[in-house]
Amino acid sequence: MPASLSSAQAAAYTRDGCLFPIDVMDRAEAAQWRARVEALEADYPDGSLPQPLNQYFRINGQLVLPLMAEIARHPAVLDAVQSILGPDLLVWSCELFIKEPNTPKIVSWHQDLTYWGMGETDEQVTAWIALSPATRQSGCIMFVAGSHNNRIVEHRDTFHADNLLSRGQEIAVEVDEKDASDVVLQPGQMSLHHGRMFHASGPNVSDDRRIGCAIRYVTPGVKQLVAERDYAMLVRGCDGNCNWINVAPPASAFDVDAMSLYNRIMQDQSVALTAGATQTVGLYAGGEQRI
Repeated sequence: MPASLSSAQAAAYTRDGCLFPIDVMDRAEAAQWRARVEALEADYPDGSLPQPLNQYFRINGQLVLPLMAEIARHPAVLDAVQSILGPDLLVWSCELFIKEPNTPKIVSWHQDLTYWGMGETDEQVTAWIALSPATRQSGCIMFVAGSHNNRIVEHRDTFHADNLLSRGQEIAVEVDEKDASDVVLQPGQMSLHHGRMFHASGPNVSDDRRIGCAIRYVTPGVKQLVAERDYAMLVRGCDGNCNWINVAPPASAFDVDAMSLYNRIMQDQSVALTAGATQTVGLYAGGEQRI
C-alpha cells in the first residue's frame, strides 16, 4: 500500500518534527467515530467496569475496545505514518484525550518519550486525530517546531489535578509560547509529531467537548529499554525484530481475555511509566499494586 504524504510533506516533518493538518476522513466519518465514543460513555457508566471508562480510554484502549483498535488501523492514517516510518508499523498505545467544555484541564509542556522507556528513538510517531473541533478556544495542541532536535530534557512531576498527563509531567526549563504554533484541526483531520517534540495544550473554554485520539506508532526496530517486557499490535507489514510481544485486537468490548491481557500489560508497562515517580501515578495505580 503506498504512502500518502508528498516528498515535501515528509521533508517538512523531518525539519519541524510535526506536520498538520492532514485530512484522513471527512466530517461525517469523524462524527460517526465521535458518536461511537459517546455511546460507550452511555453504555459503561462509572461502577460498571473494574476501572472508570476513562482509564481504558486513556491507557491502551486498543486492547479492550474494538473501536480504538479500528481507528488505529485506519488506512488513511497508516498511509501517512508509513510515509514517515516505513512499511512495518506497530501500535504501542491508542488513547482518547477528552476535554469537557468550559473546564480548566490542560496538558503541560512535555516530550512524549520521556517516560516511555524507549530512549530517544526517531522511529516513533504520534498521530493525533480530531473527532471534534480542536481550536485555540477548545484547547488544541501547541507545537514548538524543530524542538525534536533537542535530546530529552529534564522534566519534573507536578501531579496537578488539572493536568491530563499521568504524572502532571512538565519540562523543567522555560518554554516560550511565542515560539509555538496552534495545531488547529477540524474533525477528520490529524497531526503527526515526533516523540521529542515540545508540545502542550491549554484549557477548553469553548462550549463543545474537545475529543482527540492519539495513536503511538513504532517500528519493529524500537526496543523497550526499562521494563522487562512490552507489547505492541502489528498493523502493517511485518515484525522481523521480535522486540515486542505482539498482541491482537479485542474480539469485543471488555471481553474476558482482553481484560486479562490489559491487566498484564498494565503491570509490565508500569515499570517504565512510573519509574522515578515520587507518588502513586493514578492511571497506573492498578499496575503498581500488582508488581
